[in-house]
Amino acid sequence: MKSEKLIHPFSPIIFDTSEILILGTFPSIKSFENKFYYSHPQNQFWKILATIFNEKTPTTIKEKIDFLKKHKIALWDSICECKRKEKNSKDSNLEIIKPCDIENLLKKYPNIKKVAVTSRTAEKVIKKHFKNSQFSILNSQLIYLPSPSPLNARVKFAQKVEIWKKLLQLM
Repeated sequence: MKSEKLIHPFSPIIFDTSEILILGTFPSIKSFENKFYYSHPQNQFWKILATIFNEKTPTTIKEKIDFLKKHKIALWDSICECKRKEKNSKDSNLEIIKPCDIENLLKKYPNIKKVAVTSRTAEKVIKKHFKNSQFSILNSQLIYLPSPSPLNARVKFAQKVEIWKKLLQLM
């Protein structure tokens, strides 16, 4: 199978009031199909955040955007161009071409106080491409959150919730 170059299909979800930027790796095949972040039905991203904030899990794109705005969370990915070596959504399947311009985003939104990543691959992208960043939140203060992917079964849901809550220092 010849892999084709993929361009990130979504804009960042960010507001002037956003204080936390959560970065994934690159949208899954399901997210491409559903036209929004973390759209695989087994992905725990939205359920983790809803549990932390003791709210109903948002299901529609509008509910998800409203939820992020209410809780001052911005959402984007670390990779903006890549190739999939095979037809699956595993991070190990990605061949990175170009990272997203996260520094420019942080310049435009100075209220961002924390940056977190939801995968080791996203963490590696940030550490490789932004190691000399003027933004310490991209290097020495970068927060790693256990992946919400259903493939990350080593960490149980309740553990993910507690770790995310503690690392993001929510509530």
